[in-house]
Amino acid sequence: MGFEMKIGECMSKGVITLDIAKTALDASKILCTKNIGSVIITENKNAVGIVTERDIVQKVVAKQKNAKEQKLKDIMSKPLKAIEASQTIEDAALAMREHNIKRLPVLDKGNLVGIISEGDLITVYPGIIDLISESPHHIRQK
Repeated sequence: MGFEMKIGECMSKGVITLDIAKTALDASKILCTKNIGSVIITENKNAVGIVTERDIVQKVVAKQKNAKEQKLKDIMSKPLKAIEASQTIEDAALAMREHNIKRLPVLDKGNLVGIISEGDLITVYPGIIDLISESPHHIRQK
């Protein structure tokens, strides 16, 4: 097993989504209930962004905004950075490093099919942490 493993083989399936019109309170409840760190935001059933626990803390709680009124469209990270299920775990690690993110939604022909996190990558290939944390100047170019 190495970096050539496909993302579809190690991603988490059953991604939780919320509509863009929902609120930070709605997202917070889902994150707590499902014990997850992020939720994918959809508009007309298309994935358009992501909201993480950190987004809620930094953009709502720390700014003393009302979570019942704060719409997800205003706090989500966008545009959504995603990766295809057919790509490799090395591709995922490099994308996470490049975009400074810890989670990537996984698409199959444009449809949301899963999510992969740094933790997922480390579980299937512990040595990949070196690739994620390397200086960008030392990462080989494709």
